[in-house]
Amino acid sequence: MYKKNLLAIIIIFFVIFYANPGHLVYGGDFYTQIKQPKGEVSILISTLERRLYVLVDGKIYKSYRVAVGSFETPTPIGLFKITEKAKWGEGFGSRWMRLNVPWGIYGIHGTNRPSSIGGFASHGCIRMHNKNVEELYSMVKVGTKVYIVGGIDGPFTFGFRTLVEGSRGSDVREVQKRLHNLGYYSGSFDGIYGQGTRASIIAFQIKNGLRPTGIVDAKTYEKLGIIKFE
Repeated sequence: MYKKNLLAIIIIFFVIFYANPGHLVYGGDFYTQIKQPKGEVSILISTLERRLYVLVDGKIYKSYRVAVGSFETPTPIGLFKITEKAKWGEGFGSRWMRLNVPWGIYGIHGTNRPSSIGGFASHGCIRMHNKNVEELYSMVKVGTKVYIVGGIDGPFTFGFRTLVEGSRGSDVREVQKRLHNLGYYSGSFDGIYGQGTRASIIAFQIKNGLRPTGIVDAKTYEKLGIIKFE
């Protein structure tokens, strides 16, 4: 009886799998039989959902759970592209896809900490289960566009970090853009809080009656007009 039941289960599995060759659901993630999708492939990552979407011609083709950065070390927000692909050993994560983030080394990679997937657990990179990242690796190429989004507040979705010289991130870049629009900053929007950004903040603080600390704190954010939507 046991052998008959086992055989029946195996037969049912193969009937379902081959009758639906387009997808197989596993643990909440969607796996497709390994084949190159036809059309333009891009990636959308939602840090709020902790989910990565593979898009083909702008339509969702695949979906994977991921881990993203913590509040202290957030995942970059914005439009990037893959600049490097590499196969790593199993110790850290089997695949690596680097993004062209100007203020540091960030990318999509596997992990030896699968329990972290679905959380805010990384230093800014996007972590995936190794099986998932290997599948993604086979579908993308150098130059593939990667859109990373937060909530309605963009890089400030999870709050406002106090920014000091040496800070890096999407929030620094947003402050640089705001300073530029107000006529205080003429440098590049590189997301790096260097001496030029600090000097611009000090000039802004003096002009707006704030203590010239060179630190972007709550009062400075408010004067810059950077506030959270309620």
